[in-house]
Formats: sequence, structure tokens, C-alpha cells
Amino acid sequence: MQDKKSYIESAKKTIQTEIEGLNSLFSCFDDNYVKAIDLILNCKGRVILSGMGKSGHIANKIAATLASTGTPSFFIHPGEASHGDLGMITAEDVVILLSNSGETKELKDIVFYCRRFEIPIISMVRRAESELVRSSTISFVLSKIPEANSVKAPTTSTTMMLALGDAIAVSLIDAKGFNEESFGVFHPGGKLGAAFIRVKEIMRSGSDVPVVEENTKMSEVLLEMTSKHLGCTSVINSSGELIGIITDGDLRRHISSDFLKQNAKETMTANPTLIDHNMLAVDAIALMNKKSITSLFVVDEESNNKKVIGILHIHDCLRIGAA
Repeated sequence: MQDKKSYIESAKKTIQTEIEGLNSLFSCFDDNYVKAIDLILNCKGRVILSGMGKSGHIANKIAATLASTGTPSFFIHPGEASHGDLGMITAEDVVILLSNSGETKELKDIVFYCRRFEIPIISMVRRAESELVRSSTISFVLSKIPEANSVKAPTTSTTMMLALGDAIAVSLIDAKGFNEESFGVFHPGGKLGAAFIRVKEIMRSGSDVPVVEENTKMSEVLLEMTSKHLGCTSVINSSGELIGIITDGDLRRHISSDFLKQNAKETMTANPTLIDHNMLAVDAIALMNKKSITSLFVVDEESNNKKVIGILHIHDCLRIGAA
């Protein structure tokens, strides 16, 4: 059994070798790199990635990164490409192929197809004298820093390809002005995506909004509040503008023998806090927490009136993960 120290030494050697590979990538960032970025930016179609084996896994990850950061992209398995999926590649696309040797036989059908229809190829390879380099529009020939193991399993080479793919993605992000809010659009299921959801996307509207007129008797107000299950209702004037709200707390504070004979205006809390429909949900949550409330009525501030267009409840925010 190996000495435990050898495990640590092996790990350190692996990382050191891969760091050397990453450092060697700096030589890739020249006019050739600029041409590659411009080629992708001017692409009217999609960016198609492919590779076989470990290179294929890296290609798949790069495609996912590009797609999630505003560059339409997807991965095609070279085997499937040879059996019909070549039809997914159009003359308006750009193809990025990853191959350690540059002679991967499974990629030959994609290469031939792209050359036949003059579809540009960007390649990441480790052999400058390879068929893939000769067939490519732009090639990134990576340094021959050895793999970080004695059996030459892809380690350093795939790390370099992955990092170069990340560099391309970030250059495209910067060139397009892609920001966190844009990123959130492509990640609605994640915490970041939820952070950029706006009130108008999750608020309740139409018949789901509790509303009564100012002269409505409290007996009817109670029915409206009960039927909408939100513990509150808006109170509007004859012009349809919100002038107050009634909450469960207001009911308790005004309870009396003639309570049901009172009207909404006598019971309501005037000048309630309102939010604009374009407010971020996370900001609405912060406001709820600050004021210790669970609902906010929504208006369109650009219309310069206080007509209610919706209501946001804390449960709506919890449902989409914003809270």
C-alpha cells in the first residue's frame, strides 16, 4: 500500500501540471482569438459544439455555458451527427470542434459536411499537423503540456479546453453587454433567476385582487376578504383609485356592536404602501419585511394614478424562490 504522503504529492503534481497547461493558454490570446470572437459575434445562426469522449464532455459544457450567457448554442454528438443530426447544422452556424489529436475519426463526417457547405469551423486541438487544423477556419493549437498522469488519460488537455471555452464565453458576455439580469432570464429556476423576477410576473391580478368601494358595508367587505383568502382588501373611490386598505388587523381594531353597519372608508387604513409592477420581487420582499406586512397592492406608476392592477403576497414570492 502506498504511503499516504504520496497521495498528497500526486494531487499537488496533478494541479501543478494543469496550472502549467492553463498558463500556456496566454499564447492563444492574439489576433487569431479576436477573429474567433468576431466570427461568433457575427454568426446569424447558432454555435454548434462537438467532440468525442472526454473532449465531447467538455464541448457539451462549453455549449451549455454559451447558451446560458446569451449565445445560442448546443452540443451534437459526433456519432448522432453521422446518423441524421448533421441536418441540425445550417449554413448560418459556426461549428467548434474539440479533439486532442485532431484526427478523431468520429468527427470526419462533421468536418466534411462543414467544408461542403462552407460552414466555418473553430477547432481546439493539440497537434498543429492534424487534419482538423487543416480543415478549420480558425484553430487553437494548445500546448503539449503532458497529461497529469502516467497513462495519459485526458486531464491537462481537457482542463485547457474547458478554460479556453470559458474565456470565449466571457469575451462574448463582455462584447454583448450581457448582465446579471439577462443571465436571470435564462435561469428562472435558480436563485439568481428568481432574484430578477419582477412583481408583474408573479402578482395576482383581475378577479383575484380583493377590492371594495369606499361605501361598501363591512358585511360585504368581510365576504370579499374571505373569498380572496389574502387577509386584506383594497378600498377604491368612485374613480377606481385606491384610497386605503383593510386588513385583519383593522377588523380587530374596529370591532364593535355596530361594526357590520360601518362602511369600508370608516374602517380602512388610508394611504397604504403601494409598489410599481416593474419592481423586482426581491425588493418587494425587503419592503414587506421592513413594514412587517405580508401583502402589497400593485399599481402602474407610469400611469400617474393609483388604480390597482394587482396584489403581491409573500406566498407568491416563496413559490418562485425569491424569498
